[in-house]
Amino acid sequence: MNTTTHFHKIELRDLCAVLQLISEDGTNKLSRAVIAELVPAVDHLAAEAAQGKIKALIIAGNEHYFSVGANLNEIAQLTAAAALESAHRGQGLMNAIDSFPVPVIAAIQGYCMGGAMDMVLACDYRIAAPNAIFGHRGAALGIMTGWGGTQRLPRLIGKARALEIFLPAQTVSESRAVEIGLVNAVADGPVQEAMRIARHSVAHLL
Repeated sequence: MNTTTHFHKIELRDLCAVLQLISEDGTNKLSRAVIAELVPAVDHLAAEAAQGKIKALIIAGNEHYFSVGANLNEIAQLTAAAALESAHRGQGLMNAIDSFPVPVIAAIQGYCMGGAMDMVLACDYRIAAPNAIFGHRGAALGIMTGWGGTQRLPRLIGKARALEIFLPAQTVSESRAVEIGLVNAVADGPVQEAMRIARHSVAHLL
């Protein structure tokens, strides 16, 4: 079960699968290559969960970056057809997370921007570290996400508050994120807290 690739690693801990985003520069950009790698990984984990081998999925980054989101330099160079294909692939990943057969918990440290927010919005539960910073700067750059965030965020926190994030493209601290309902809890060690919550849930399921 434990695997490591160019862009992620997976560890099984007490029936919890921890999928950690990794990258050479530490920013965990969600490039087309990363999305292409994550889709089959999540599909495989979903099959394991459907067989009862996994009771929860935890998605994390590193101490300073959950992920800065899509690779904007890459997106700027795409043709219209390639951009559409990229949007569909990203939607496919987020939908796979959204429909995952067991609870999915996002453990967020540091920056969680753009497409990374789309990812955590697709999760069932979000735990932020005190240094977590959220933002969706697409509107300021003349682009908008094609990965479902514009639909999931208003459903989670309401249209007015979602527009406060999308339109001014301002960052949101972890305290404000809790206040508006973007995250469920704050913990110094979000992965450990996610595992504690997952174990508690598993105990009630067994």
